[in-house]
Amino acid sequence: MIEIPTTDYFRNDVLIKRPYIRLVWCQSALLNPVRREIQDDGRIRHWVFVSELNRYLRVVTLEDGVTIHNAFPDRRFKP
Repeated sequence: MIEIPTTDYFRNDVLIKRPYIRLVWCQSALLNPVRREIQDDGRIRHWVFVSELNRYLRVVTLEDGVTIHNAFPDRRFKP
């Protein structure tokens, strides 16, 4: 697996609060998303289905589309 750039917030807050999040899932969302949307602030949302969670995972990157800023199971996402 390649090294994935992440923000301090992702490393120090998101992964602490959600230790079950796996970087391989985040990488999958970036490489092969079910959907991708640009937010008003320029950040990018990527969704991928994670069978282990039986949910869609939303991964938010910075404007570069690579640096992971947030990730969480998205209960409201509809493909």
